[in-house]
Amino acid sequence: MKTTTLAVQHLLAMYAGAILVPLIVGEALGLSSEQLTYLVAVDILMCGVATILQVVRNRFFGIGLPVVLGCTFTAVGPMIAIGGQYGVNAIYGSILVSGLFVFAISRYFGKLVRFFPPIVTGTVVTVIGITLVPVAIYNMGGGQGASDFGSTINLSLSFGTLLFIVLMYRFTQGFIRSIAILVGIAAGTLSASFMGLVDVTAVTEASYFHMIQPLYFGPPSFHWPAILTMILVAMVSLVESTGVYFALSDMTEEKLEQKDLSNGYRAEGIAILLGGVLNAFPYTAFSQNVGLMHMTGVKSRKVILVMGGMLITLGFIPKIAALTTIIPTPVLGGAMIAMFGMVISQGIKMLSGVITESVENSMIAACSIGMGLGVTVVPELFARLPQGLQILTSNGIVAGSITAIGLHILFHMIPAPAKKKAAVLWQKGA
Repeated sequence: MKTTTLAVQHLLAMYAGAILVPLIVGEALGLSSEQLTYLVAVDILMCGVATILQVVRNRFFGIGLPVVLGCTFTAVGPMIAIGGQYGVNAIYGSILVSGLFVFAISRYFGKLVRFFPPIVTGTVVTVIGITLVPVAIYNMGGGQGASDFGSTINLSLSFGTLLFIVLMYRFTQGFIRSIAILVGIAAGTLSASFMGLVDVTAVTEASYFHMIQPLYFGPPSFHWPAILTMILVAMVSLVESTGVYFALSDMTEEKLEQKDLSNGYRAEGIAILLGGVLNAFPYTAFSQNVGLMHMTGVKSRKVILVMGGMLITLGFIPKIAALTTIIPTPVLGGAMIAMFGMVISQGIKMLSGVITESVENSMIAACSIGMGLGVTVVPELFARLPQGLQILTSNGIVAGSITAIGLHILFHMIPAPAKKKAAVLWQKGA
């Protein structure tokens, strides 16, 4: 009973983050309620599968730590851009190739981490949060192009949901605080139902059980710009996961070897591949569950395995998935402001330890965040470039990430002439 209770706590802690990604992407691409229900259901199921792949350690995959995997917010902006330009099937084509890429480099990724130090990952996470805020703002008003955009009712629901979440953070602690966003969404939806703004048709029409359908949206399509974008997303997600691996290693007092890291990366590659086949999304290790383990003091793999089994079970029940699709757009927008704001805060926290170390780091962060935000606000800046390049340049997250990686290489990996000459003279003197 205790194990089940702890597993439910972990499920609730990660649930909002898990369902928001398919909801945001699905609504942005104009999917029907039936398609959105399937997308949420298969996403929940694959979060469970991906988690179990990590927790169960063997010779080939699995890091063997109580890791919880969920959809990465890093992929939201790029997937919307890819789907908008090439169609939904291109999203899954790029996910499939990125999964193969992660699987292929899993043995060597430890050596590639030097291209993603805290100054780069902190900048990328900050840019992700900043560039996703407009999506939240549009939803707060009722959705882009809505006839009642910015109406008093929409604003009341969105700001009411946000205020509820903020008050929960202010006046609650521990586990309740960790599920504040999930509770806020539920409270906002309940309030909207009293106003007659919740349509439960999708829930009543959804079945109690369904089988997962591989390639539900049809055969994947492959486009190099989309593939390169998703590979970059996968690399950043691996860096995020690496931080979680080492945090859990310290908490559980289990030392990680290079082989363990490779098995962890390989498990994520397999999960991404399966997600591409079943029309789910890329995954990363969820840090909120690490925080819950720190609060409860329970770091059992058995608890996470049970939670993974619960997620898989829920994934076969469309009625539960359909419940998430009835969330009014303004309520979702209010919750997204809090969620994306926390992403920005996490990025700033990562940067705070390194941005003052050198003026070079300050320049990397300044240019990358400026490029990411600028391209988000004015995406037509690169409208005259070849069509194939525009998916790399017209997306703020990708533009900011490439800028950060490029500047890191320039400032920290290519020796400056003066420094190189000084090093030679010092060696001769020695």
